[in-house]
Amino acid sequence: MIIDQEENISIITQEKSTIIELVKKLEALYPKFENHNIIIKLSSLEQISTQNIVEFLRLSNTHRTAKQSFVIVSNALNSNDTPDEIIVVPTLKEAYDIIEMEEMERDLGF
Repeated sequence: MIIDQEENISIITQEKSTIIELVKKLEALYPKFENHNIIIKLSSLEQISTQNIVEFLRLSNTHRTAKQSFVIVSNALNSNDTPDEIIVVPTLKEAYDIIEMEEMERDLGF
């Protein structure tokens, strides 16, 4: 797991661990990221199932309830197959765009 921080965004890149191991590590380290928007990069995985993405559901819901963005980047999965509570986009640029849009919505009180 590689962690990069840019201003109020933490970018977590999955390297070799499984999705379940990654989620466990994120939950253990969550206090470090709780005040940042989070981008999870799963670009190194060629195949991801919807069940793998659902592993992030609890963490995503917790983070979004705290008024922070939680975005997964993967081009190996169709975003239409994922639960509505989890945002999955194919590129890092789109993840930044989602965060920017959600920050504007929060500033406007939505």
